[in-house]
Amino acid sequence: MKTPRLLLAALTAALISVFSLPATAAPAGGIELGLQAYTFRDRTFAEALDRAAAMGMKYIQAYPNQKISPTNNHATDHNMTAADKAEVRALLKAKGITLTSYGVVYAKSEAEWRKVFAFAKEMGLRDIATEPKPEVFELVAKLSAETGVAVTIHNHATPNPYANPQTVLDAIKPYGKNIGFCADTGHWARSGFDPAATLKKFLPNIISLHIKDLSERNVKTAHDMPWGAGASAIALQVAELRRQNFNGIVYMEYEYMNPRPRLDAETAASADWFQRALAAPLDDLVAGRVPPAGYVAGKDVSQIWSDKKRNAASARWAAAKPLFAPDLSNATYKPGTWEYKNGILTAKGGDDIWTNETYRDFSLNLDFRCEAKTNSGVFLRCSDIANWLNTAIEVQILQGDAPNDKELVGGIFDISAPNRQIDIEPGRWYHFSITAKGQKIQVSIDGEQVTDIDLANWKEPGKNPDGTKNKFTTAYSKMPKEGRIGLQYHGTPVSFRNLVIEPID
Repeated sequence: MKTPRLLLAALTAALISVFSLPATAAPAGGIELGLQAYTFRDRTFAEALDRAAAMGMKYIQAYPNQKISPTNNHATDHNMTAADKAEVRALLKAKGITLTSYGVVYAKSEAEWRKVFAFAKEMGLRDIATEPKPEVFELVAKLSAETGVAVTIHNHATPNPYANPQTVLDAIKPYGKNIGFCADTGHWARSGFDPAATLKKFLPNIISLHIKDLSERNVKTAHDMPWGAGASAIALQVAELRRQNFNGIVYMEYEYMNPRPRLDAETAASADWFQRALAAPLDDLVAGRVPPAGYVAGKDVSQIWSDKKRNAASARWAAAKPLFAPDLSNATYKPGTWEYKNGILTAKGGDDIWTNETYRDFSLNLDFRCEAKTNSGVFLRCSDIANWLNTAIEVQILQGDAPNDKELVGGIFDISAPNRQIDIEPGRWYHFSITAKGQKIQVSIDGEQVTDIDLANWKEPGKNPDGTKNKFTTAYSKMPKEGRIGLQYHGTPVSFRNLVIEPID
């Protein structure tokens, strides 16, 4: 890939936690997303691993009493037999996932606590999550020192004894670095604590988190929402983790038991949002410019994930309409050249696809996935699909390098190079946000703005403001101000999903 001119010098900083775990217990580095298996408690541990792998997660926190697999009804707990443990290890290896934690776990005696820690050490866990009685702290601290397995204190909502984070801090203070928080930000919100502000104060003592975005704050019955769509300011929570260089695992624990398809969709959207929140400029994250998949930022109206009762609590994002109908009945394309299946629109070869409707000013959001050497694009405001080259604006999609910087992903084809070159990994989904308002065109990839241009500066046909030539017979300042939106098939594989558009008044 290009190193001069477009690739900005990387800003590197050592991610050093104020509160350090044993070196062998830390994840690969930085903020990692994992799964608390309780999210899929209606399924087996093996099936929870399937969902974790589908969402790109590498870490999982087991909870007691989940069945191991469809053919093994034994629970994933500290009472597993040697054969059960071998099966769990094989399941983990097959999915490329590491079992890093276990909890929330309780024990009734010293013997059982010893069994819990022996199990954790044998399975290579970095910590156990628990809510121990005050008289047990000395014992679990001793066992933690003996085994090297950290202890994390979980908090449920009021009236749980650890609902107040100061209570947790006071309880762990005498016992050293191997005992810290497993902070549940959803229960903080339910108990009246501002999650982001509480993270700011207590993050140096947090080993891991159960992070949540809830329908309401200060309400015990509040339920999970897709991350970024709720009322508990999850963007500010992630921003605080980034500001303090948190080095640990953030576990997704979705407690709201939706029907399976909806739960799968909402958790997948949450994982997608979280990765974009990590990649976005911090200012954009704090300002709320990283919307959930299927949303666009803007109006203070109800969102589309849920029914009216759920909507009432969280009115931050505008519901955008799908760009294409599932049966492509509102599209123009040659039969057999595109397929819309399971929410993914895939080019099958032979032609581009166009909206039947025209758009003037709008915010367009979509995910795209490339294969090696994919070349594609998103056409804006096309007035003549037979002559799209000179009647449409093309936002470039490209996997790999290009001799012309103005052909790199996120740039306006042959017109304007992106601010920097984004390295597009084959097979991975990336999020495009494209805003067209008047003569202004803005493009962001995974929350990072790479293009911000004013078409009024392109005054001459075939010539760019920087003096370079382009191939267009129409000056870009004279391009149509309204037209169709299209997706390009350029002879190489490309897929799209979560295509939504919101007209701008």
